[in-house]
Amino acid sequence: MAAVRKKRVIGSLSAAALALLLFAAVFCIASNAAVIKRGAFSDGSDDGEKYDCVLILGALVLDDGSPSAMLADRLDRGIELYFSGRAGKILVSGDHGTKDYDEVNAMKAYCVSAGVPSEDVFMDHAGFSTYESMNRAKTVFGCEKVIVVTQGYHLYRAVYDGKKAGLVCVGAPADQRTYAGQRMRDAREFLARAKDVVYCALHVSPKYGGEPVPISGDGNVTNDKTALYGENSPS
Repeated sequence: MAAVRKKRVIGSLSAAALALLLFAAVFCIASNAAVIKRGAFSDGSDDGEKYDCVLILGALVLDDGSPSAMLADRLDRGIELYFSGRAGKILVSGDHGTKDYDEVNAMKAYCVSAGVPSEDVFMDHAGFSTYESMNRAKTVFGCEKVIVVTQGYHLYRAVYDGKKAGLVCVGAPADQRTYAGQRMRDAREFLARAKDVVYCALHVSPKYGGEPVPISGDGNVTNDKTALYGENSPS
């Protein structure tokens, strides 16, 4: 009798686990469809509109402080848009959570070396995720209309998050080459889209807030080489 009862319990738990996995799979598929539909992006590079800023999302910075190929392509695209007159400011948003890893200063240095005035480049040191970058563009930097720059696979979610944050948001894909490891990024993006659907539905606040830094002002107020946010920073 005990063996039969144990078998039934195991069967019930297996069925529950299978049902949970099925629900998760269906939710992820539905979330991806919603993000792709809602985040469908018009190319802001040729629509004739003026925007508050070009928002360049962060990516890997190499050990020597130089941008990875993927990040360099984003920066080149954003700089091109800036010089085309589509926006008077650039906002670089990425991970500066520790002293030893700093995406945003590397991004700003790249823009300035390309001829963009330092005062026109703002840094968001707490852009730890796409969701946080898009929400902080609205709540901290006071943006209303942005051109967001990243690779195409990532752009749907960025635009989706931006629209959910209340931004008028268009995209500018930065794909200039084939990037190693893209299959892994695609798999991660599949899950990240589902996560952001939940975050947007629950209106989750970014981990860090901060005093307003109007995008219309001087980007040099965001200059800082220290890790402003991270495990050793006050919450």
